[in-house]
Amino acid sequence: MNVILDALAERGSMTVDRLAVTAGASRATIRRDLAALAERGLLVRTHGRASAAASAERPEALRDARFSDAKRRIARHAVALLPPGALALAIGGGTTTAEVARELPDRAGLTVITNSLTIAGIASSHAGCAVLMTGGRLRPQSYELVGSLAERSFEAAHATIAVLGADGVSAAGGVSTHDTAEARTNHAMVATARWTILVADGSKVGRVSGAPIARAAEVDVLVTDAAADAEEIARLRSAGMHVVVA
Repeated sequence: MNVILDALAERGSMTVDRLAVTAGASRATIRRDLAALAERGLLVRTHGRASAAASAERPEALRDARFSDAKRRIARHAVALLPPGALALAIGGGTTTAEVARELPDRAGLTVITNSLTIAGIASSHAGCAVLMTGGRLRPQSYELVGSLAERSFEAAHATIAVLGADGVSAAGGVSTHDTAEARTNHAMVATARWTILVADGSKVGRVSGAPIARAAEVDVLVTDAAADAEEIARLRSAGMHVVVA
């Protein structure tokens, strides 16, 4: 199914026959997958074709891996920015922040505060790392806890550094995501941290999603990759954001 979603994200609309060739699957299999994806609102079916759904949020289990190498590079650069010694690190949900959690070193004095079930599971595998989960309501699309309880948990934690993912970042639109409740929870994490690192692959730079998380000026560092639009990077730097290209 990821092959279908990735192809439609790139081309917008494709025929069933073309999708079958792209995915290396039969037309019957493609039709079944299209029906399942359309039922979840992830694409739009028409006669013999499928089109990408506007602003559809892909569930955690179907997040694409097209930029996996870039996300690993971004994660390594982000972890290199973390100071030594005891550290309270808030990490939001997302595929790139999950790579950050994987790259964390085994070290004493590291505490990860997160509202993401995925991040908590990854971080707990590191020796010496204490993991604190927020409360909140579970979003099945992202496996993240959101809502007022999650927001109060981040506010009480007062993390030294927040590591944030996003669906879009631009100088004009700031940092944004698809879901309003998720955006409010992430904003609480950013607002109470002393320093914020945004990790986002180049496809997110210049994009604006429907729910704003923070203004560009509220983010200290953006770590992205060379695919990011150079003009938008210049605008983000002019807005006061330090940009690291991994």
